[in-house]
Amino acid sequence: MSASPTSPQELPFVAPCRQLDWRAPLRWLQLGWRDLRRAPKQSLSYGLILLLLSYAISLIAYRFGNFPMLLALLSGFIFLGPAIAIGLYSVSNQIQSGLTPVLGYCLREGHRHVGNTLIFALILIVIALIWMRAASMVHVFFPMQSHPHLPDLLIFFGIGSLIGSVFAGLIFCASAFSLPMIMDRQVDMITAVVTSINAVLRNKGVMLLWAGIILLTVILCFATALLGIALLIPLIGHATWHAYLDTIDASAWPKN
Repeated sequence: MSASPTSPQELPFVAPCRQLDWRAPLRWLQLGWRDLRRAPKQSLSYGLILLLLSYAISLIAYRFGNFPMLLALLSGFIFLGPAIAIGLYSVSNQIQSGLTPVLGYCLREGHRHVGNTLIFALILIVIALIWMRAASMVHVFFPMQSHPHLPDLLIFFGIGSLIGSVFAGLIFCASAFSLPMIMDRQVDMITAVVTSINAVLRNKGVMLLWAGIILLTVILCFATALLGIALLIPLIGHATWHAYLDTIDASAWPKN
């Protein structure tokens, strides 16, 4: 006789996580590439949509703003990346379930989780707005001289990078595994976020490597005039799904 499902009162507040070895991020990329090859049409279509959105943001900034505004808008767009990539998690989930991935199914899944996704997106938007405000205040440290010396510039860029790293680290910890968990299990957003933060803190070295890989991906996207978004973001999205499966033991919660 099968055991009865765990009642909401019996569910733990945090899903346990596994200890990862340093090769785990490379394995996630390999599995993500496998998913991309199994569903190239769906993955690249998703990436193309994100690319067009990026260009639309760039056009708006160019038409109504300036270069700093462009960087701020694109940075905010990247901050929202984990929420935007939820469709890619769905594609990988369909492949794992032995189904032929369908973008329409991704949209239906996104609609099912729209409440949690909007809560998470709102959290990211608030953090991004605070980050942009903090970034504007960093200009207080910009050298006043017309020809500033290198040490003065290094202090300015060092303070700006430190502040940006704090906000980026907060978002990375909260989003590393939370949205894939929401896609996979019947769990509330608070539990998913706390689970993600706990897993990152218990695998600091491995997750630092994974964060570095994601940062390199973002740099490559900018270096290719954003064209890399069409391929690299789907790859990272699929890999993130496998990172969740490899790290989080969410078996206590019923599947969606």
